[in-house]
Amino acid sequence: MRRRAADYRRPVRRMLWCWIWSVLGLFCLVVIQHNHNGNQIIRPSSEEWTANFEEENYGVFNLTDEIASATSFSRQLAEQMTLVKAYITIAKDHNNLHLAWELSSKFRMSQLLLSKAALRGEPLTLEEAGPVIKSMSSLIYKARDLHYDISTTIATMQSHIQAVEERANAAAAQSVVFGQLTAESLPKSIHCTVLKLSSDWLQNPTLSNAADELRNSPRLVDNSLYHFCIFSDNLLGISAVVNSTVSNADRPKQLVFHIVTDGVNFGSMQAWFLSNDFKGATIEVQNIEELSWFNATTYFEASGDMKASSFLNHLRFYIPDVYPQLEKVVLLDDDIVVQKELTSLFSIELHGNVNGAVETCFEAFHRFYRYLNFSNPIISSKFDPQACGWAFGMNVFDLIAWRKANVTARYHYWMKQNEDRTLWKLGTLPLGLLAFYGLTEPLDRRWHVQGLGFDPNIDSRLIESAAIIHFNGKLKPWIKLSIERYKPLWERYINMTHRHLQECASS
Repeated sequence: MRRRAADYRRPVRRMLWCWIWSVLGLFCLVVIQHNHNGNQIIRPSSEEWTANFEEENYGVFNLTDEIASATSFSRQLAEQMTLVKAYITIAKDHNNLHLAWELSSKFRMSQLLLSKAALRGEPLTLEEAGPVIKSMSSLIYKARDLHYDISTTIATMQSHIQAVEERANAAAAQSVVFGQLTAESLPKSIHCTVLKLSSDWLQNPTLSNAADELRNSPRLVDNSLYHFCIFSDNLLGISAVVNSTVSNADRPKQLVFHIVTDGVNFGSMQAWFLSNDFKGATIEVQNIEELSWFNATTYFEASGDMKASSFLNHLRFYIPDVYPQLEKVVLLDDDIVVQKELTSLFSIELHGNVNGAVETCFEAFHRFYRYLNFSNPIISSKFDPQACGWAFGMNVFDLIAWRKANVTARYHYWMKQNEDRTLWKLGTLPLGLLAFYGLTEPLDRRWHVQGLGFDPNIDSRLIESAAIIHFNGKLKPWIKLSIERYKPLWERYINMTHRHLQECASS
């Protein structure tokens, strides 16, 4: 794998190396100071003892401040412990287990002394610290006599740091995979419900007839109505989006939902939305496999991602092709919940732009340089690294402006440019930032509040004021690991009285 250029490396890794070199620098300073002082124990002057005595009797003892004091016994112990901890590692690497055991024993003894000082609220005395400081000094000199000098120590620590970093990188990569699997997994009861609904779809011709009748409805192409798109294979997720939208709508009969799913879930989706009441809203379900113009082979070769859910995610870049007669739509993700009336989104002035979205610079999210590789001239010559990012999840799309700007062609261009995956990693947001660059109108923050899938400390007032709350992150509301504080906001829009849900929940 090609190493990233310096400007594109992760800040976490930079912070790690800054911390590493800080520790090495501190270690070298401690060694030099120890060589200078030898076995001598620094005794505070009488004036300092008096000042310390007054502070201890009339102030509050603080072990952190005591360790920071250059003349305290706690400081000398802490500095020696830094050396001892390094020499323990080196002694083990050289198979000198006896020395490592001796050093570990003194290290634990020093920890015990500092703990006692913290518990009783008084600094260490000479009688307590003196013997331990002297014995640790002897062991440190013993380690030096065995040629555990600074250069050896630094080389050893560097090798350990490299090994730890490699393990950390592997663990991080594994965590991402496991986290994604967790986020995409569904409880057994939901799988059971999907199977029962699929059986209903196959066995009940009435449902099929109702779907055929809906397919020819003029409401699906009526631009005087309010059209929402959802591309997903998550039955309950889509159901919560639709139900929450119509429940907060003043005129739900004027809402039209266009759902595209995969072939596996098509039957269950049809059965669910045809057998439930959504206050008169029109709900169309399509099978992505029936979109013959959508070349799956080309998509898979370009993206390198064979997951059907990702296949559906990329469909958002083809909305004008999926709905050639529509002029404006609102795209909704399957992990959002609507809390306010949304029809006013369609009257927002986009000033000739294609995409209306909430920017994310004010949150713990990132600007362009966090998503894209600006060390590559293809990116750096065309984009501002400080440009404000925005989020998918709730987007207003002017399809007339989209067709005029040919945004889908932009998408194809950047997919082609990133065939070697050096411009960004997998995902649709970097693609969106590139394809809609200069074509995005920022919306009021309250339209789309994010973070409910990973941040347990979002201000309740912000959540209450939000038109849409987004469970972006790994902790989706339909899994057991979700954040309990937010889960009721999603569950209230799931029809738990449905017979299949009740049967599967009790089985």
